[in-house]
Amino acid sequence: MIKSELVARVAELYPHLYQRDVEAIVNRLLDEIGDAMGRGDRVELRGFGAFSVKRRDARIGRNPRTGESVAVARKNAPFFKTGKELRDRLNADTRK
Repeated sequence: MIKSELVARVAELYPHLYQRDVEAIVNRLLDEIGDAMGRGDRVELRGFGAFSVKRRDARIGRNPRTGESVAVARKNAPFFKTGKELRDRLNADTRK
């Protein structure tokens, strides 16, 4: 599912809301999550999961084409950990 499909689905479920308003809400929600992660904060949506930032230290990598050693700078990477309810929902059919 892509963002436009999510907006269309939510607008379909809530016909009293205009699609442009649903789109603004979804965009604002995603912006807030991104801004919080940009500050290094953790964003937890109970039952769904938690978004956080993991720091990756500088290291020496290898160019796969040439085999040459390359310095890789320190960077921050987004990380998502699923919540228990989401994990249970995803694995419900495998328990039968």
